[in-house]
Amino acid sequence: MDILIVEDEAEIAQLIQLYLEKEGFSCRVCSDGQTAIRVFQELQPDLIILDLMLPELDGLEVCARIRQKPGHKDPYILMLTAKGEEMDRVIGLSTGADDYMVKPFSPRELVARVRALLRRTLRQGGQSKTYHTQHFTVDVDQRAAYRHGDGPGQKSERLDLTTLEFDLLTTFMSYPGRVWNRAQLIEKLWGSDFFGDERVVDTHIARLRKKIEFDPATPSFVKTVIGVGYKFEDAPSS
Repeated sequence: MDILIVEDEAEIAQLIQLYLEKEGFSCRVCSDGQTAIRVFQELQPDLIILDLMLPELDGLEVCARIRQKPGHKDPYILMLTAKGEEMDRVIGLSTGADDYMVKPFSPRELVARVRALLRRTLRQGGQSKTYHTQHFTVDVDQRAAYRHGDGPGQKSERLDLTTLEFDLLTTFMSYPGRVWNRAQLIEKLWGSDFFGDERVVDTHIARLRKKIEFDPATPSFVKTVIGVGYKFEDAPSS
């Protein structure tokens, strides 16, 4: 699998590249945001390791542009930040990152995070299934999700979801009514070797709600079960 490393500190970039290539990954490195956009369009990588603080364009802008026009691959994005403050992580995740790491970090942990993200792609390879409810259709094989309007004559719209948002909606729709806690969703989506903060789930839930709910402020489909977690509710398709 191809990985794009976007890091302006040469020593850190070389260290990341060394560890990933030892694990058999193919890596490209660039050191500024403008080059990252160009190389992304050429390479169409499976995963991007993206530093937050970059010359030309910062990591948040690079992430946002990639999510707006993902190309034929919608890559996983692992964001790196030296700040380590919660707000920086929340902003990065809300922009479209799938995971984050705070500098300084262990290269071995970074490799584990990369494998955890990419393993989801491998696990999904044999799936071929479509889920239907009154307001949603998810085609797992085509990686396409649609929301249907209320009432006759209402048009359906294709949802513009990131890879992780699609997997999250698919997980919910495959077990309608089930209550998931954060740890269970992390195990399902990231795998057992996830090292990050469980609250990453809350940020991705908020992002998903903005895209699938008619009114995200009062969600009808992805509901919070206070003190436990989240569940998906929608009537079966007729």
